[in-house]
Amino acid sequence: MQRGRICCNFAQTSGSEGAGASSDFVYRTYNPMLDKQELTETINRAIGETGDGDLFLVGVNVTPDNRVTVEIDAAGGVDIEACVAITQAIRGQFDPEKEDYELEVGSAGLTTPFKVIEQYVKNIGNQVDVLTRDGRKVHGRLVEVNTADMRFTVEVPTKVKEEGMKRPVLTDVPHEFAIADCKSVTYAIDFK
Repeated sequence: MQRGRICCNFAQTSGSEGAGASSDFVYRTYNPMLDKQELTETINRAIGETGDGDLFLVGVNVTPDNRVTVEIDAAGGVDIEACVAITQAIRGQFDPEKEDYELEVGSAGLTTPFKVIEQYVKNIGNQVDVLTRDGRKVHGRLVEVNTADMRFTVEVPTKVKEEGMKRPVLTDVPHEFAIADCKSVTYAIDFK
């Protein structure tokens, strides 16, 4: 299926040739952006065909100049075979000879913010950094994700003065957040 349009521009030659001089036609091919919905359906179908039940789509980005970036993830990590299978499925649906696009398929970056609920679930038990929409920064361990309510809980080590103790004791205090109230949530890399 050819999606490009060919436009013809007439360029008048100027100069000493005069009014009867020959003219040139300039042809340009314009390729509209790939259909993101069709692309997403193709990717989800390919993910289902991989047989890896943990694999999920994180995001699809198509720029106006048809640079396609596909981010996938899985609970156990993404292997190269999954990336190859998805790439082949996309190229089978969108012929690179007819469609002019650049394709990149890979795992979601370790330091990029979570985009889908599956990333929250995958990171239960891991340290995360939360930046709320009101500017608060919270660092703690992700302990619970409620997929129905789109909420998650982070335990934050906090010094708490307990009754009968002279000094505060470090205690994990749960903080619950709505995903919609967070500007970003990222996996916290610990270099210790």
